[in-house]
Amino acid sequence: MESNLNPQKPMRRRPWALGVVIFLGLILSGGGYAAATQTFEAEFGSPEQVEEGRKLFLANCASCHGNNGEGAIGGPSLIGVGAASVDFQVGTGRMPGQASGPQLYKKPVQFTEEQIAAMAAYVASLAPGPAIPPEEYLRTDGDPTHGGELFRINCAMCHNAVGAGGALTEGKFAPALDGVTEKHIYEAMVTGPQNMPVFNDANLTPEDKKDIITYLKYVEENGSVGGFELGSIGPVAEGLFTWIFGLGFIIAITVWLGAKAN
Repeated sequence: MESNLNPQKPMRRRPWALGVVIFLGLILSGGGYAAATQTFEAEFGSPEQVEEGRKLFLANCASCHGNNGEGAIGGPSLIGVGAASVDFQVGTGRMPGQASGPQLYKKPVQFTEEQIAAMAAYVASLAPGPAIPPEEYLRTDGDPTHGGELFRINCAMCHNAVGAGGALTEGKFAPALDGVTEKHIYEAMVTGPQNMPVFNDANLTPEDKKDIITYLKYVEENGSVGGFELGSIGPVAEGLFTWIFGLGFIIAITVWLGAKAN
């Protein structure tokens, strides 16, 4: 005998099922967009800031670095250099460069902090790269003893043991670090501007970099315990001073005593 009971209508055929599917789809797509937007803003800044940075880049940088940061005859590619590189180069006045040469010189900054941040956000959006360091690694409450040891091992051969700077080959030089901000010191370590090697987190951890910054600021704020430091440029200057003034004084005294005895 056939059953008079009608089979239960499948859930997907219910009149309200389509509305539920659309509602869930809107939630998923909207939530995904919001999450992606928040991630983008956290890493690169707001879309408005990136767009403002793109306009500034096209007006001031594209002639050398290409309209999309791909590089050109006058300048290298900026894809993957990160926000830290832009913040360092533009924030120290080295960019925009005035003329080509062995090395770019520090000069007065041509942009406001907001404009620099916008250009950094735009370049960072092109490809992953070193970010502007967080404030926690820029404080000078690290270990200066450990920082001094790391600095002498990794940096002193170019910058001098106390960051006084020094000459390199072919007209290049390692600049003095006196007066350089904590942020720019950190950014130089992670981006390796010009002749400087890159010290990523595998070479020097963020805590190591913080200790180096602490050491440099300690040296900057405390005078030499050995007296007149002669620019802290090493034994050559000290030896020259001794030969010219020390021995010169002794010779002068000897001549004076001889003349007086006669």
